[in-house]
Amino acid sequence: MEILGSTRPCMRTPIPEIAIAAEYLNDAADAHLSGKGEEAARLLIRADMPELRDWTESLWGKVSPYRLLRVVEDAPNILSKELRVQVRMPVLAEKLRLLKRDCHRCRFCGVPVIRAEIRNLMHKQYPQALPWGRTNQSQHAAFQAMWAQFDHVLPHARGGSNDLENVVVACAPCNFGRMEFTIEELGLDDPRKRQPVRSGWDGLERLLK
Repeated sequence: MEILGSTRPCMRTPIPEIAIAAEYLNDAADAHLSGKGEEAARLLIRADMPELRDWTESLWGKVSPYRLLRVVEDAPNILSKELRVQVRMPVLAEKLRLLKRDCHRCRFCGVPVIRAEIRNLMHKQYPQALPWGRTNQSQHAAFQAMWAQFDHVLPHARGGSNDLENVVVACAPCNFGRMEFTIEELGLDDPRKRQPVRSGWDGLERLLK
């Protein structure tokens, strides 16, 4: 572990390929809505970049080199299960509110995110172009890297509540990469103290309308 020092916004800066893949997915959504199924499938395949899988795997593995832990003397202990607030993930209306608040982007690293419901819809339409199997290697790399999560800033295991003020939108790599560590132990800034990354990204929510 390291001693306390400067902080960082996220565990690892996003790679440029994520923004490129997001453009492909955005165009694929437009093609799908325009009835251009073959073009949508082609774009989905182009977005399935091995670089994205490598980036994801580098963060959420148990031995991630980007999980730089620090000693925090007053960090809350990991609570036994009977002492924790009963975990409750946001209901749909709350998820949509959080996504709108956080501009459909990870509040830690800023990458665009997509809800599982939208991924599932496109998987059913294009199962070959958007694979989603039971193993990491059998899942579409872009949808995996941009998989929307709802992360407790103070982890549930450390006494964090389900209040929406304690929940931020995160990508799967940032969420799973954090594990049960506090942002202080990981040397991360509090994402709630930064403005969300504002852009035209809608999380492909238009596919469900």
